[in-house]
This record gives sequence, C-alpha cells and structure tokens, in this order.
Amino acid sequence: MNLGAVLKKARITAGLSQEEMALRMFIPRSTVSRLENDKTILKADDLIRWCHITQAQEMLVALLVGVDPTTIIQNISMLIGGFITWI
Repeated sequence: MNLGAVLKKARITAGLSQEEMALRMFIPRSTVSRLENDKTILKADDLIRWCHITQAQEMLVALLVGVDPTTIIQNISMLIGGFITWI
C-alpha cells in the first residue's frame, strides 16, 4: 500500500492545498510533500490528526484493520451511488 497516495487523495478530496494542510497540521509544507511522496514516515498521532482534518476517518479505520483504504472508499462510493439510484 502506498500511504502517501492515500494521504494525498484524502487531502485533495477535502479540498485542501498542501499549504492549507501544513497550516492545520502545524508542520512545514515541505513535510506534507514528503509524506505524500513516501519520503518520510507519519507518526500515529499525526495520522489521526490528518484523518480528522480531512474528514477521512474511514481511511484510518481501514488502515488499522489492514485493508487498503482506497478499496474501502471505492466500495462505499458504489454503495452510496446504488442507494441514491434506488431511491
């Protein structure tokens, strides 16, 4: 699993730039870039904060149980789409 890509997707989905994410995380923008490019390791408490800021708590749960978060998010999107079509 490429955690950096998952972090980047969560940030972009939340509508945040790297600069905005850095400000909310209290880290330099360059650190956000390094995290998203798997050049540095994210601490557990920072991962939790990232998920709260981006409203991607499902990503955190998927990571904790060892499931690829991208797959979970795609499946949820398909379920929601099917539910809306059903209504």
